[in-house]
Amino acid sequence: MEKKLLNLLTVLCLVSLPFLFKGTKMRENLLIFFSKGVLATLVDAYVVGTKKVEYPARPFRKIFKTNIIYDMLFFPILSVIWVKLSYNDDLWKILLKSLLFSVPMSIGQWYFERNSRLFKWKKWSPFHTFGSVSFTLFTIRGFVGLIKELDKIKDNHNISEY
Repeated sequence: MEKKLLNLLTVLCLVSLPFLFKGTKMRENLLIFFSKGVLATLVDAYVVGTKKVEYPARPFRKIFKTNIIYDMLFFPILSVIWVKLSYNDDLWKILLKSLLFSVPMSIGQWYFERNSRLFKWKKWSPFHTFGSVSFTLFTIRGFVGLIKELDKIKDNHNISEY
């Protein structure tokens, strides 16, 4: 069952990629995707390395102790979607929309931890998932905000040169 779930998740992620990386914000979306992949991999490596979580069912078991489908596809895709949904929002709307991702993720992980062998929590809970998902979402959203500001500065600088 776990292998089928991971294969389904992989296919869904791969099918969604072309739809997420089209349009005028492609550069930002790619930056979000790869930044979240790096951040998720680092956080997950720490969590697995400190034996808080383990992934009994994962691809490339001999190479990775984390589940790279989550770290390199699923979480980055969710971050791209979240940033798209919150791109022009103020802080309160961003906070509210973050709950649309962190709460279902926490409940979903709790369910799958109880009913599958996708992962096992040792020193982990839905609250840890909520905190780590929220932390990484806001870190990436802050990174996007910084990029937007740097682009404004660059655009203002280029205009003043002419």
